Amino acid sequence: QVQLVESGGGLVQPGGSLRLSCAASGSGSIKAMGWYRQAPGKQRELVAAITSGGSPVYADSAKGRFTISRDNAKNMVYLQMNSPKPDGTAVYYCTADVATGFLLQPFWGQGTQVTVST
Repeated sequence: QVQLVESGGGLVQPGGSLRLSCAASGSGSIKAMGWYRQAPGKQRELVAAITSGGSPVYADSAKGRFTISRDNAKNMVYLQMNSPKPDGTAVYYCTADVATGFLLQPFWGQGTQVTVST
């Protein structure tokens, strides 16, 4: 089992910046990690993901403004959000794919609220 705990959410103005962090703890080998978000009344969607080797992928909405990074030694993943937009208001969830033996399972954090507003 792996526990994921997000932090860093809050209120941010459009054009500002915010950094989300996610700490992973528990047993298993953590593979890809990522950030999803879910706005009220909408489906959960991918924001960005990063492989264990550090290769990132971004949703079109995040390209050029958000940066995902990770520290494998600390089992941390980060999302640097620059110039967020009001439609980025959502609960942001950290996720990790964890390998235990031959089993690969996804784990999710509880989420952190990000509100983009003046």
